[in-house]
Amino acid sequence: MSGAQGCSGESEHEAKRLCTRNESHDRSEPAEGGSAAVSVIMPVFNASDWLDECLQAILEQDFPGRMELSVYDDGSTDNSRELIEGWRQRFEDRGLSMVISGHSSPSPRGVGFAKNQAVCQSSGRFLCFQDADDVMRPQRVRLQHEAAAVNPTAIVGCKVCRVPEGSTERYTRWINSLSPEQLLTQVYTSHGPTVIMPTWFCSRDWFQTVGRFDEGGKGVPEDLLFFYQSLRRGGTVVRVDECLLVYRYHEHAATHSVLEDTIWDLRVDFLQERVLSQWESFTIWNAGKQGRKLYRSLSLTNQKKVKAFCDVDENKIQKGFYTYEESKERPKPKIPILHFRNASPPFIVCVKLDMTHGVLEENLLSLQLKEGIHYYHFN
Repeated sequence: MSGAQGCSGESEHEAKRLCTRNESHDRSEPAEGGSAAVSVIMPVFNASDWLDECLQAILEQDFPGRMELSVYDDGSTDNSRELIEGWRQRFEDRGLSMVISGHSSPSPRGVGFAKNQAVCQSSGRFLCFQDADDVMRPQRVRLQHEAAAVNPTAIVGCKVCRVPEGSTERYTRWINSLSPEQLLTQVYTSHGPTVIMPTWFCSRDWFQTVGRFDEGGKGVPEDLLFFYQSLRRGGTVVRVDECLLVYRYHEHAATHSVLEDTIWDLRVDFLQERVLSQWESFTIWNAGKQGRKLYRSLSLTNQKKVKAFCDVDENKIQKGFYTYEESKERPKPKIPILHFRNASPPFIVCVKLDMTHGVLEENLLSLQLKEGIHYYHFN
């Protein structure tokens, strides 16, 4: 289905038909000449301000293989759909096919739904996820395709250039500076996936192994849920260490609709599942607000594994204990508070990264601890 659909939008029945057809097709080897090597997967909702720049960048990819753009419009009320249709001839002139569908319901179904539909109607062996408000650099598809081809169970990301420059400075620095090992060890931090969703690239086979994006709609962190499920399935995380995406910050981004409490609960659950279930006891590094919040969020089983809090704040250390007043247990749990040099690993570190002018990192280094074995960052 490479032809244009009516601009009034398809029905949900048509969207389901597309998915059913493509899911059965995807399980088999694509017909010779009938499939793209890479499908650029682009959900769209009221993106007319950015689409021209985004689409031009897709046209300028230096990838030598066959490529297609699969767009699903999630009920835009601006002229996004017509604008995309206006690019069809330019894409076809360059040998790039376009698959465009969507719905015209007054209620958007959400980013997860739109991504799933765009994947279902596409044909590529590899999937390159692209947000309509971002701009890919000319070598993005080629370099990420090369990385994904040799890492078939990986979500492949890349470094990003943030615009406007200086927005979300700490977050951007974190995205770009993680080591290959930290791409797996820092998955519990509040920043979310260690390779951000707008940079994702993976094989279709791996996408199907992990499963579809959550379609809960607004407020659901579908990227984090998919990322965690990929890790559960034994997937890896790889980053191409070049800036391959201009990552735009603006107040209407879907990320802003997700509540911090939702992310917190998911992170705590994943930490308990993947790390704390393997430990007999551990220390929470931070006797302050964040450390205590983590303790209170743990299951009773894992609360009992907390042998101490540790800190550098003498006022907290001199108190000697943290008493969990809200506990239903009698006597109420009293957890020792120690100086970090008197505490023993393993640690869950609840100190914000990149906010102590290097003091936290120096303290961890002084104890000769290895991240991913002796400690994990949570904040």
